[in-house]
Amino acid sequence: MLGTGLLRWVHHRDPGYVAVRRAARLTLVVSTVFYGSRYGIGNPTLATYALFGAIAMGTFAQLPGSARKRAGILLAALPPAWVLIGMGTALAGNTWAAAAGMLVIGFVVAFAGVGGPRLIGLVGALQLFYILACFPPYQPQTLPERLIGVTLGVTLLAAAEVVLWPDPVPVSYRQRLADAADHLAAFLDLTRETLRGRRDPREREAVHRAASEALARLRLADLPAEQRPIAAGVEDRALRACVASMQVLLVKAARLAAEAPPQGSIPDVATRLLAGCADTTRTAGRSLRRGEPTVTLDDLNARIAASEQARPTSRDGTVLVPQLCVEAATLSVAEQVRILAISARVAAGAPADREDTAARAYQDLFADRPRHPWTLYWQQFRSHLTIRSAPFQSALRLAVALAAARVIAGVLALMHGFWVLLATLTVLRTSAVDTRTALRPAVLGTIGGAVVSGLLMLFANRSVIYVAALPVAMVLAFTVGKLLGPAWAQAFFTLLLTFVFAQLAPGGLQLAEARLVNVLLGGAVGVLAGVFMWPRGTRRELRRNAAVALRASGEVLVGVVEAVLGGERPDGALERGRRAVVLADASYAQYHAERPDPGTSRVDWPSVLAAGHHALQGAESTLYRNPPGCLTGWPETAAQLRGAVGRLRSAYDRTAEQLVRGDVPEPGVTPIRCVDELSGIRPMLDERGDGNAMRHLAEIQLLLANCTDGLTRLSPPAPLRPEVARPGERS
Repeated sequence: MLGTGLLRWVHHRDPGYVAVRRAARLTLVVSTVFYGSRYGIGNPTLATYALFGAIAMGTFAQLPGSARKRAGILLAALPPAWVLIGMGTALAGNTWAAAAGMLVIGFVVAFAGVGGPRLIGLVGALQLFYILACFPPYQPQTLPERLIGVTLGVTLLAAAEVVLWPDPVPVSYRQRLADAADHLAAFLDLTRETLRGRRDPREREAVHRAASEALARLRLADLPAEQRPIAAGVEDRALRACVASMQVLLVKAARLAAEAPPQGSIPDVATRLLAGCADTTRTAGRSLRRGEPTVTLDDLNARIAASEQARPTSRDGTVLVPQLCVEAATLSVAEQVRILAISARVAAGAPADREDTAARAYQDLFADRPRHPWTLYWQQFRSHLTIRSAPFQSALRLAVALAAARVIAGVLALMHGFWVLLATLTVLRTSAVDTRTALRPAVLGTIGGAVVSGLLMLFANRSVIYVAALPVAMVLAFTVGKLLGPAWAQAFFTLLLTFVFAQLAPGGLQLAEARLVNVLLGGAVGVLAGVFMWPRGTRRELRRNAAVALRASGEVLVGVVEAVLGGERPDGALERGRRAVVLADASYAQYHAERPDPGTSRVDWPSVLAAGHHALQGAESTLYRNPPGCLTGWPETAAQLRGAVGRLRSAYDRTAEQLVRGDVPEPGVTPIRCVDELSGIRPMLDERGDGNAMRHLAEIQLLLANCTDGLTRLSPPAPLRPEVARPGERS
């Protein structure tokens, strides 16, 4: 009964026994490399670096994908690990040189995490390689042994990932995308049937909620860091484009109900186009699964062309404004589906269709036509090279803290001084409150582990005991510590380190004492760094960056209107908008991991960020279908469009000001309808009779209506945390 209860408890704390599997693999690997190097070969340096190489990659690295993929990442990380160990070994002879190296390397390695989940998952482990090597004794002649030890430990760990109890493959981001695409396709099908009067509108609302929930499961901030498609490469960029397209597609499809004329009077060409949109959306989602055929655009392009040829006029030649708006709304939906399909093709690695002008244009826009990978990564890094970037702040805070800890450990000539940096790395968080919170279990656990290890050394100070107890300490540190909490993890890790160093060099009770003192110093450095460098965490930058993104969105929309009225394409405003949205997304992702702030958590942040995404995506797709100057010959519409976009921009600016002040945003906008806006100028439409220009005008009005919808979703205070209060509103 006791065994059954224990298994039930472990299964409850560790579904799928992922932690147990990893602990078993890591214990076997570490025991093999440590005992083989220490007692088989008799080389303490080799044993030390083999052990810490395996532990660093096995506990501090959080890697995405299947077992084979993780093993490949581990092996690919060996060259950077060699470089860091070599630099640390070369600088270990001088405290200030080692601290300066820690400052530079600490920042570069931490900031490299913005390049993607593989890099961010390796940050903690790579930091440890330099930390371990940059401490005395200064022994550059041992560099080959150090490199061989790390290589041995990491290589065996990579092999164990594949061979020994491999972890179940988690639900991939592609699978989540495919599921969301299926829900969107179902919503488009039901929308078509509802608008034709064949289904109850309440059914459509239920399917809309299901689609929103499926999209909510794609939020980057809600996913583990190792599963987020945030790399700078073409594939991840295309996956992010798919998500943004789906978010905007849901908004545009919902807009159809507001623009549609009475049920049953939807033009046949629009219903056929909606059917093609649903089929293409479903196929695009399936194509994201490995091994599935890529989506094609021939059928959708043909239906778009047929819809563009339609003329929504009555027998006497007057314009049917409701039909004009619903056809324009349907074309807008179809264009968004085309963006989704092309992004899915890029994510699947399909070549561009050189015969399709739209495919080439959108491939260039969302997938950044084939460039050198370093160019793509530099673009991503450059977006975050600003003091307003949350990853930049975190990297700088960590680098300064580690450099200060290295100076303290060197000046005080502490025994095993790298434990100071290890403690700083463990407790430092993105806000002072979170750092202080993490310090308490670290100190309590270290005290408990030091007391237990001290008693063992006092009453049973025999090396054979440490040899036998080390695997037990590993299992406890890698398994029970994770299941019971950080205090237990620190306690068992203290035991583990004590048993290791007791076998490498005699230390007695001084080992336990040194461990406790070093953790206290490292924790103090972490707290001070958290207090003096952005102590409030990301909440202030989140408000500031979100406000910048909203203002940039308003600027983009003004640029679109001016462009279609005869101005230049707003490429500069679009680029500023993209960078602003990137910074706002990064701030929200970091804020999501911090302790909730009562004032900040009242804001519906997914909807705030979605407003910026919708404006950018809508502007880019609208500019493709409505090129600059398409309404130059319609001066009568200029005043109306400028007035509408001016009011919308004022709403964006007003919302941004409210965010900066710390208020809950209340944009104060009223939803608009294309049919209402065009009805006021219907005589002019009848007089002009230019079908293409009328459709351009309707699509610009729909862009403004969709963006207004995004702002109206910004709700007043909500009792729940924003990330669960309104699903499906963030890309």
